[in-house]
Amino acid sequence: MGSGRRALELTFDCGWQFCLFLKTQYRNLDTIGVAVDLILLFRELRVEQESLLTAFRCGLQFLGNIASRNEDSQSIVWVHAFPELFLSCLNHPDKKIVAYSSMILFTSLNHERMKELEENLNIAIDVIDAYQRHPESEWPFLIITDLFLKSSELVQAMFPKLNNQERVTLLDLMIAKLTSEEPLSKDDITVFLHHAELVASTFVDQCKTVLRLASEEPPDDEEALATIRLLDVLCEMTANTELLGYLQVFPGLLERVIDLLRMIHVAAKETTNIFSTCGCVRAEGDISNVAEGFKSHLIRLIGNLCYKNKDNQDKVNELDGIPLILDNCSVSDSNPFLTQWVIYAIRNLTEDNSQNQDVIAKMEEQGLADPSLLKQMGFEVEKKGEKLILKSIDTPKP
Repeated sequence: MGSGRRALELTFDCGWQFCLFLKTQYRNLDTIGVAVDLILLFRELRVEQESLLTAFRCGLQFLGNIASRNEDSQSIVWVHAFPELFLSCLNHPDKKIVAYSSMILFTSLNHERMKELEENLNIAIDVIDAYQRHPESEWPFLIITDLFLKSSELVQAMFPKLNNQERVTLLDLMIAKLTSEEPLSKDDITVFLHHAELVASTFVDQCKTVLRLASEEPPDDEEALATIRLLDVLCEMTANTELLGYLQVFPGLLERVIDLLRMIHVAAKETTNIFSTCGCVRAEGDISNVAEGFKSHLIRLIGNLCYKNKDNQDKVNELDGIPLILDNCSVSDSNPFLTQWVIYAIRNLTEDNSQNQDVIAKMEEQGLADPSLLKQMGFEVEKKGEKLILKSIDTPKP
């Protein structure tokens, strides 16, 4: 190994000589195989000398450039590079090598090769890890958002094998796709319906892990954080009208959300814990900041699932969810979003639903619902004979 390294140092005492060699030989497609072999040798030697590191980078740039917009070259690069080159380079400590190998992967992938990637999930996971380590790098981001998230089969196969940090990263990019200014295309919607099934089923199965955070000394629980991010994704998915209908009838989802809200609400009343702290909903931050908004997002999801859906409106009533939601409305400057989502949920629960309106009207008469809060929601209770009516307040026009 030592003599081989010395030979390389003599041959490539300046990395640009390697780059010049590649440029003069690029028309000979056999050069692709030679370049890949040399790159893998560089990785095996774990080069640190700047000239050799430069040659390493130049070799990857060469492969990326020659594969760009040329299907024949892409096929040859893929035959020689997959999977060893990507397994060797995507986790390299040098961020340029990570970026260049990501460029090659993005340029070379097509529908057929995505199938091969499903059989080599370590490469897909390495891309997510690369984005975690280098969030400013464009290529790993594009691979995930423009390719991975458009393959429900890959995401379904990969998700169970991700650790919790990797899951959070993938779910964050799913949120970015859902909230982008560019709306989802018809093809995107088809794929995201499969993503919705994965996210909803995982949340239903694992959501109670969040209760661990209510312990006296809450752990740095990455599993709970991943579960919280599942809820964030569900909120954004149900904000999309084309995904909403599917999730409104997803088995057990609404029941589990109400059940979890009740358990967290009871835990917050019984002891001082992470869910007792007032705080705003934040997309980023440490576990305590994210958990502070968890209750708000549960109520938001209930409101979304009940939007113009009589069956879900009635189901929330049957599960005594209306008093639970109203009891969670604490007016506080430090937590304005909680009140807003309660207002939103109650409006969706009472829209064209006289039975739910009657429940709230009776609560107001019994002193269980704050009249000022109802007014803030745009409602007031009026008594007609022996009957209480919850009616909308006419807002004067400006």
